[in-house]
Amino acid sequence: MSKNISELVFPDDLRYSDEHVWVRLDGEEALAGISDYAQDQLGEVAFVELPETGAEFAAGEEFGTIESLKSVSNLYMPVSGEIIAVNDALEANPTLVNASCYETGWIVRIRVSNAAEADKLLSADQYRNFAEQI
Repeated sequence: MSKNISELVFPDDLRYSDEHVWVRLDGEEALAGISDYAQDQLGEVAFVELPETGAEFAAGEEFGTIESLKSVSNLYMPVSGEIIAVNDALEANPTLVNASCYETGWIVRIRVSNAAEADKLLSADQYRNFAEQI
């Protein structure tokens, strides 16, 4: 059963895409995963298809999928860049996404090629408003 939007967490230090992927910039790198709203809507995550390290993607390009008992959803890059690490722990324990989507349930680390793209993403308040409208 999905939570009320007011019960979900959207950290202010992150930026969010309208495809429900968050990004935490750290210099020229960024960590990315799916939002609390997205994991709540999916339900229990059963599998995460991770991209290959070294693969490059443009912002908005599909980089993997996430499967739950309810559905399969595509994952889209929040910013352009190269995948420099994937969260291998998700292979054995995909429910880390449900348990801690912003910490242990992160999906990829990106070497960002255009940090200005992050400025086009939604703030926590903008994303909460967006999610309320869905």
